[in-house]
Amino acid sequence: MPFNKVILFVLLFFTLTSVHAQSPRKVGLFNSGWKFYLGDDSTAREPGYNDSQWRQLNLPHDWSIEGKFDEKNPTGQAGGGLPTGIGWYRKTFTMPLSAKDKSIFIDFDGVYCNSDVWVNGHHLGNRPNGYISFRYELSRYLNFGTGKNVIAVKVNNSAQPNTRWYSGSGIYRNVWLTTTSASHLPVWGAYVTTQVNSNNAIIRLRTKVVVNQPGLQLKAVILNKGGQVMNSIVTQVGNDDTTALVTQNVVIGKPHVWSVDDPYLYKVVYSLIAGKRVIDKYQNTFGVRTFNFDKDRGFTLNGQWMKIKGVCMHHDLGALGAAINVRAMERQLEILKAMGCNAIRTSHNPPAPEFLDLCDRMGFLVMDEAFDMWAKKKNKYDYAKDFKKWHKRDLEDQVLRDRNHPSIILWSIGNEIREQFDSTGITYTRELVNIIKQLDTTRLVTSALSEADGNKNFIYKSGALDILGFNYHPETYADFPKNYPGQKFIAAETISGYATRGYYDTPTDSTRHWPTSSKAKFTQGNAEFAVSAYDNVAAYWGSTHEETWKIIKKHDYLSGEFVWSGFDFIGEPVPYPWPARSSYYGIVDLAGFPKDVYYMYQSEWTSKPVLHLLPHWNWEAGKTVDVWAYYSQADEVELFLNGRSLGVRRKQGDDLHVVWKVPFEPGELKAVSRQEGRTVLTEVIRTAGEPARIVLEADRKIINADGKDLSFITVKVVDAAGNIVPNADDLVRFNIKGKAQLAGVDNGAQASMESFKEPQRKAFHGLCLAIVQAGRSPGMITFTATAYGLAPATITLRTKSAYR
Repeated sequence: MPFNKVILFVLLFFTLTSVHAQSPRKVGLFNSGWKFYLGDDSTAREPGYNDSQWRQLNLPHDWSIEGKFDEKNPTGQAGGGLPTGIGWYRKTFTMPLSAKDKSIFIDFDGVYCNSDVWVNGHHLGNRPNGYISFRYELSRYLNFGTGKNVIAVKVNNSAQPNTRWYSGSGIYRNVWLTTTSASHLPVWGAYVTTQVNSNNAIIRLRTKVVVNQPGLQLKAVILNKGGQVMNSIVTQVGNDDTTALVTQNVVIGKPHVWSVDDPYLYKVVYSLIAGKRVIDKYQNTFGVRTFNFDKDRGFTLNGQWMKIKGVCMHHDLGALGAAINVRAMERQLEILKAMGCNAIRTSHNPPAPEFLDLCDRMGFLVMDEAFDMWAKKKNKYDYAKDFKKWHKRDLEDQVLRDRNHPSIILWSIGNEIREQFDSTGITYTRELVNIIKQLDTTRLVTSALSEADGNKNFIYKSGALDILGFNYHPETYADFPKNYPGQKFIAAETISGYATRGYYDTPTDSTRHWPTSSKAKFTQGNAEFAVSAYDNVAAYWGSTHEETWKIIKKHDYLSGEFVWSGFDFIGEPVPYPWPARSSYYGIVDLAGFPKDVYYMYQSEWTSKPVLHLLPHWNWEAGKTVDVWAYYSQADEVELFLNGRSLGVRRKQGDDLHVVWKVPFEPGELKAVSRQEGRTVLTEVIRTAGEPARIVLEADRKIINADGKDLSFITVKVVDAAGNIVPNADDLVRFNIKGKAQLAGVDNGAQASMESFKEPQRKAFHGLCLAIVQAGRSPGMITFTATAYGLAPATITLRTKSAYR
């Protein structure tokens, strides 16, 4: 490191440590010690209300996931059949006398939905949108010293149906309490953009400052990933306005760029200085990267051509419901990353801030979506009733909150909006795009369009979109340059293929559409409420995974796709009626277990060798079984049954898998992939015997004792030889000893009526899942799984101090 940078680093170290000691800004989670009541009592807003009988809990909290599945619940099957209603939250707290002259704010990352907030009986505001983050200032209403303060929050999710998928209910994202000086940097007031020129990057900082005294200076210091100072700048803050905008340009030499394979992050630390005293401090991360969508070449990141290999994701976390948990979101992204996924569409709403932090850190591109409807409703009580009053504020807050994330490359103003079909689509599209462009000009704006005929699509006719996002209609993609000359393309939503993990039926040489049309009654299902995991069943508007990917990969001008969907999610269980209550669309099931098509994507979307054989090998004697193999980094695959070769298969043309039709006989099925005669991979599937014992596998055996961290334990039912029994449905019971709790259970079955919160779960095709949540004390955790007639299993976990 050059000598001058060493000096800057040392000076910054002492500045930051002194700032930390002075704590000019205090930001803390405000999640603990809340009380909750499911029901409505309008007097609960009053500070003197007696809430002693209310349930005590910590946030984030989703009360719907704790309820029972019932088709009579007003959410309906599309909402997962779980209860909603009205709930109240209250928290009593004190503020020190030293905070009396400070500015004090409460920040809600998301409340579903229609929330009202009071502090000490004073109404702070109402926010209908259940996905947007918002802030209220508390300062003037608070008691300081020994006086108590009461925050009361009413959450009204009773008007149903108000969404097309499972929403959850409650304060389901984090809450923060922030204390600053009277002069400070306001929420979302710092905006960072980058411009790369030859070997340098210009970091443009545009920062708002709330001014309550003259003579202020704003210092900005750029730190690299290792904490070393890259550059800094000090600028005088204007005194003419109560809110000043400070513009600063800082140069970084030879920047380390952010990419999906190397998501390198810098940090900017802001210090607001009055005289020689730091009175506020704020920081955010950013990445240096360039990207471009080209009508001919498709997508480039940092000058390198690449396909966007994306998935759509709803916000629920399976058995945990809508209540956010960073480790649960991280696990989902880890599973997708291993598949080769490099992009996420946040369907169809702004995500939790922590989700975008993870995408920044883990290397995912993001389409950040705002709305599922505008003024024309899709459900009786949805956001359409609030759109005209709230869309500007909600969209502004989304962009202001999210615009510093390097992962975000696209803003989407809506999904399959009904204003596509009338002239109001032109007016609204232009307005919404303009709102975004006023706040951020560094990303492209799109909308997920379901009408592929431009002559009928008024959102397209607005001419305001930077890039056209199309949902489905893959048959039109090849002709995109002809039909939309000069336009850029992204497949915003594709596939809608169905699958149930571990369930298979034949034949597999044709595609089934369930149902066959929008008007057709669904009659093609089965008593198990299952869909074959061979990639050959899709919605009438969709396609198989292979069909669409073959088209996307073929043409450079098709920049990429977002598959519907990455994971199964609660609600929207098309095509089945009740008791189906979760979707069939996912590449990964609700419990996080990959379905077979996961390995097709892995073979196409990664450079690692892949060999995956399906289905299982437990069938009736003599039945002819279609055996598929997904493979990559190899020329061919040879299949063996009980040591006998069944022949070599090679992909022909644009094939993405190979097939053998095999009369079943018990024993061993083995596949060997080869590259130029050299064995690359071998996979073996054996006929399983009767269930004999349980096997436990934890994704992490050491977790943080922070009250939030999770260990996901896969529970396998195996035979005496250790083979997973593919049809095992044994009821497995769980017991935990130690400072931890069972946060949820699941098995991926889309029509299961079992509770996500009971300490037991039936295996589904030999697997189920238990989620263990750490307590706040370090120590050992013993987790035991038992089932009638099976040898039990125990696994030991350890929680460590989260602050070491």
